[in-house]
Amino acid sequence: MFMLRNATKYIFGNASKESIIEIPQGKLYLVRPLSPKGTSELIFRDATASIRRTGQDFHYQLVIQRAYEEGEAELLAEEEGEDGDIDTLGTEKDEKTFLLDQSLHFRSEIREDGEKVFAWQDLEGDLGDLYEFICDESIKPGEVSTFEIVAIECQYERKYRKPKDTATDRQLQQFNFTEQPIPNASPLASPTINPPTAEMARRQSGPDPAASAKERTVAKRSGKQKAPVRESTPTVAPPSAVKPDSRETLVKERAELHLFDFESGSFILQDPSIVATVSETGNWQYWLQVTGAEKEWLGQRVVADLNPVFNFEYLSFIFNHYTDDGSAYSWLLRFKDQDTEERFQDGLMRALWEQLNETKWKKVDKDDQQYVLDAFQDMTMEDAPNEEEEEEEEEKVEDDGQKSEDYDSDESQEDVVTRDADGNVNSKLAVGYKHDRSFVVRGSKIGVFKHTPNNNLEFSTNISKVETPGGKLFSPDKVMLHSEDANMILQNKNNPNSLYRMDLEYGKVVDEWKIHDDIDVKSFAPDKKYAQMTGEQTFLGLSDNALYRIDPRLSGNKLVDSELKQYTSKSAFSNAATTEQGYIAVASEKGDIRMFDRLGLRAKTALPALGEAIIGLDVSADGRWILATCRTYLMLIDAMQKEGKNEGKLGFEKPFAKDSKPQPRRLALTPSHVAQFQYETKAPLSFTPARFNTGVDDKETSIITATGPFIITWNMKKVLNGRKDPYTIKRYEEEVKADDFKYGSDKNVIVALPNEVNMVAKQSFKKPTRESIAATPRGSGARRRLGREEVVNSPY
Repeated sequence: MFMLRNATKYIFGNASKESIIEIPQGKLYLVRPLSPKGTSELIFRDATASIRRTGQDFHYQLVIQRAYEEGEAELLAEEEGEDGDIDTLGTEKDEKTFLLDQSLHFRSEIREDGEKVFAWQDLEGDLGDLYEFICDESIKPGEVSTFEIVAIECQYERKYRKPKDTATDRQLQQFNFTEQPIPNASPLASPTINPPTAEMARRQSGPDPAASAKERTVAKRSGKQKAPVRESTPTVAPPSAVKPDSRETLVKERAELHLFDFESGSFILQDPSIVATVSETGNWQYWLQVTGAEKEWLGQRVVADLNPVFNFEYLSFIFNHYTDDGSAYSWLLRFKDQDTEERFQDGLMRALWEQLNETKWKKVDKDDQQYVLDAFQDMTMEDAPNEEEEEEEEEKVEDDGQKSEDYDSDESQEDVVTRDADGNVNSKLAVGYKHDRSFVVRGSKIGVFKHTPNNNLEFSTNISKVETPGGKLFSPDKVMLHSEDANMILQNKNNPNSLYRMDLEYGKVVDEWKIHDDIDVKSFAPDKKYAQMTGEQTFLGLSDNALYRIDPRLSGNKLVDSELKQYTSKSAFSNAATTEQGYIAVASEKGDIRMFDRLGLRAKTALPALGEAIIGLDVSADGRWILATCRTYLMLIDAMQKEGKNEGKLGFEKPFAKDSKPQPRRLALTPSHVAQFQYETKAPLSFTPARFNTGVDDKETSIITATGPFIITWNMKKVLNGRKDPYTIKRYEEEVKADDFKYGSDKNVIVALPNEVNMVAKQSFKKPTRESIAATPRGSGARRRLGREEVVNSPY
């Protein structure tokens, strides 16, 4: 088969050419040999198949594009109520793209009747589903073979991050799946499928986190031919790190060991009997060691990046393991019974908590210990909405004309700024509530963007010099819209005891407010959640150990002494958020949360720290939900009391009983997704401050955050019902610097990339799969790059 390899160097040709090879005519089917939905579905009656380059080295896409006969596209557009412009028909209807990866099991077959077929797995479908491209009769067998070889070489480059010319035939053989049978895609002749085994039925009825690749292979095809076990090389465990000397063993338990296989998307058994040990190594450092009968499997420090998840239904513990070169692996321990898992959980969580807090776990109150343990269990929220078994519904969003191309499509490349001469990039985002504007901070500049009726961004103006009233240029460290979105409050980290007011109508700083001689401003928040829509002048300020009101109308210092709550110990406050009624939530770098009904008094409720610093805080308008952001996870807390004398009251109004604190819900990416994220980006998780969608008359239905080039949105309904697929993702080419929902909607998200500002429809987010995590987009949605004149020249 690989004798044709020498010819492919001419096919790859010029690297600037997007398409490498093409099959000009064929039909695309989706085949479901094991599904009650039907045997096959014709997707495109007339289509082309091609292999394209992407914007990322060593990554290629298989592209199936619908072909139109002359006049057909215009006719379809008229039938759909459009104006006939082909570009508005939407790429999803006309094109399907698949990242060329080993997990596709891409293969070809030339049948006895001469029919030439390409097939590959549907990674987002049900067990056994696959796509089939049936070539036109005019396509020659040699074209089919050459196309498959190019696909194999592309998969080799992606896996090894090396040019195809370095591959040996033996290495390429692992991407050859020609022995796997391809069922008949013709809707006129359904293949005979033997009934699935009882084991397969069990797999389909409920997921098993420790299912091996072999167990998930499609069972049987028509006749007696059995589908072979996949021949690709599974993920191999890295060498174990050297174990340091230990002072004390916190826990030692026996379990099975499984490793997540990137190619098959499942956990594969590595060792049926290992010993997992957590020990203290000194100076608040702890070590996890996994030892088998014949080898040391792995060892690593116990830190927050473990991303630990305990699932008592499956008696499993899933965690991430990082090697020195930045690679990430996802492991699973399965215990023999719940008592064993609980003992291990107690030991591991003690180590993690002590490492983060540098305080002995035994000094923590028993109720607070349980609060911490509950947060790391995979469980369903209490008081979730009662629902009958729901079917998965695709979100229906009317076409509002939102563009997917650059606004300045006629702008010459030389006029587009990709980076300022001073190295500044976009860093902060403030979304207007009153006047449909978004403001993006870029060094000492602020770009102003208008939200258009069809959910796009339109550049409005550029404030190119942010400077103090005395004329000293500075880069805002924090910003907040204020007083009906007419003003913006700015913080200069070089002047921690003052804040600045920018008049947005004039585009200049007009006031410097001295807060206090001895109390600095670490953070600030509105008086009430939607105060920026009103003329309210006062707002809240935070220092390391104080919470206070700021009133700009006061002469001299602006801190209101009568509404100051100061703590003698260092509380390390980090963020505050308010409800529509003005209740206040305050978080700290220690990870704890305080809930106040008003300023100047003690907190009504204090929630213990899980360990990680809280870097962002939001509260639902009614005060029911508190959303805290840590570096590697989010935390959702129900502030409504469910029992006792204060039943029905919020924790802001009445304190929770000592033994009935709210059960936190830890929102985290699955360890396997974390491992895949890091496999692609070589960077650890680091979430941006998460936000609820906002709107005076809107309920909180979604949560938005980002890490690296990925934006993630959680569906509140799915979270509260304990669904295993509560989040969707969208990947960009560059790191996401800031993100937030458009005011009054959970359907559109505003995103600041280093050199772009986007408004993107939430419906473009996808379920996290091997393909959606790895695919680098060619375009970033309705975006706006700043032209050179807009960045450099000032209208003021």
